[in-house]
Amino acid sequence: MARCDHDPLGDHRQILDSTFPRYTLVSVIALFVIVFFVGPASGMEKQSRNPAHHPVRYAPQPFPWKRIPAHSILLKELRSGRILFEHEVEKRLSPASLTKIMSALIVLEKGRLDDLVTVSKNAARAPKTHLRLKVGEVFRLGDLLKAMMMVSANDACLAAVEHVGGDEEQFVMLMNSKAVALGLSDTHFSNGCGFDGPDHYSTAEDLATLSEVAMRNMVFRDLVKEEREIITPVSGYRAYVLHNTNRLLGRIPGVEGVKTGFTSKAGRCLIAKVSQNGSDLLLVILNSNRRWNTAKSLIDYGFRLTNTVP
Repeated sequence: MARCDHDPLGDHRQILDSTFPRYTLVSVIALFVIVFFVGPASGMEKQSRNPAHHPVRYAPQPFPWKRIPAHSILLKELRSGRILFEHEVEKRLSPASLTKIMSALIVLEKGRLDDLVTVSKNAARAPKTHLRLKVGEVFRLGDLLKAMMMVSANDACLAAVEHVGGDEEQFVMLMNSKAVALGLSDTHFSNGCGFDGPDHYSTAEDLATLSEVAMRNMVFRDLVKEEREIITPVSGYRAYVLHNTNRLLGRIPGVEGVKTGFTSKAGRCLIAKVSQNGSDLLLVILNSNRRWNTAKSLIDYGFRLTNTVP
């Protein structure tokens, strides 16, 4: 949880001054100096190993819950790099369709958006969530990317994955290579769309890093903030209407994406980027029963904090 810096002697200084002999006060202060500067060494050492992860030093606002409503949470102010709140950020969990952020990055790096992609039998049989794409339908790769990111369509995802990687196994190798290149040491993928598996996991910390990288890509950034799109196969006239699963879009000012996810094992997950009044927040929530209320509370908390602390 976010930590507050305060004067550890502040509550007791008056008592010390009035009741303790001077040499006793000096001894107490000396002991405090030793404890304060020597005690936290292990925490400082951990922070130096991960320079992008900065625990907040001041948290004047009360936190909204007594019990943490998710298995893992990370709230970060992107411009300063400050961590405003964290809970179990290094715990390996199932990322569900947050996986598709990495898949989208690989598609954008290795594919061309105007490529024509034929839906295979394997892709058409993908389990929910899906668009019920038909075997043999032909789509532009860019439209499949919209479907997999906006509505988390697994059939669109598999079609894109197979096209770019040749098959899903080869595509997953590209995903894991990218994870290594980005320093995501607690992330491993076993499929391209986010299905649960013992070797398919990530952490809030790694997913935050991945999302920061993805949001630097203009195509990705523009895509994940769209609330509604319509795609059609180039081989027919059937239209598919896409409504973004991110309910924060259009409801909280400044929301710019990024992705939702859900499986029975992963629970309800969310990554959101929000910009207000010169501050940019990135929020990662993993396995929360009330992700929308949790997200709103954390976003409000984050902006109160950034508006209070220089």
